[in-house]
Amino acid sequence: MRTTNFALLLLMSGLSGPLLAATTAEQIRNATLEFLDNFASEQAEEGYTVSFEPGSIDNRLALAECEQPLSVEFSGDPWKSASPSMLVACEGTRPWRMFVTASVSIHGPALVAARPLTRGERITGDLLSRQSVEVNASRRGVITAADQAIGMEVRRGINAGSLITPDMLSAPNAVERGDHVIITAKTGGFSVRSRGKALASASVGEQVLVENLRSSRTIRANVVAPGHVEIPM
Repeated sequence: MRTTNFALLLLMSGLSGPLLAATTAEQIRNATLEFLDNFASEQAEEGYTVSFEPGSIDNRLALAECEQPLSVEFSGDPWKSASPSMLVACEGTRPWRMFVTASVSIHGPALVAARPLTRGERITGDLLSRQSVEVNASRRGVITAADQAIGMEVRRGINAGSLITPDMLSAPNAVERGDHVIITAKTGGFSVRSRGKALASASVGEQVLVENLRSSRTIRANVVAPGHVEIPM
């Protein structure tokens, strides 16, 4: 991997007053190395290979001594960036924080199109294939599990062998305009059902206008399943 320097952004330091001891650049580097190594080990158990390369930190950097081990966590998503940021923090009596970045590459299985896919096509298992890719090279994310894609609709054409990203798929309509649906109204421990007709198309989680066939009233309801809507109370 190519070498990139750590980008440092100091948020708060305990540099006021004389320092008897200091947290050095080497200690900060070692803390980030340990954190990244643990991250790589965790992902290896899930079938992913993580490689990383820290850059250099200015050796003149000297922050207040930390009375306990430095804490390190990702502040950027390592699955969507090859240069995620990490927050290094001291939570002692003289707290400080700083951001650090490093080069991180995650390789592992992701879903690709087994053949050309056309807009509006419904995804089935035979349309998917697995391929080892650099997962975090795509800022749009990847899909790693087939159940996250099966049943979804293709939003735009996808070439054979192309990586399938979440923004390429959308949930299909669970209710089509003109469909007869079951309307459920719930309050407390009681529920009442009636029949209605959808006045528009919508997918699960969306709202849709529905005509109650008994009262002829038009109401707004939430689509909860194919052919089923619920009136928010």
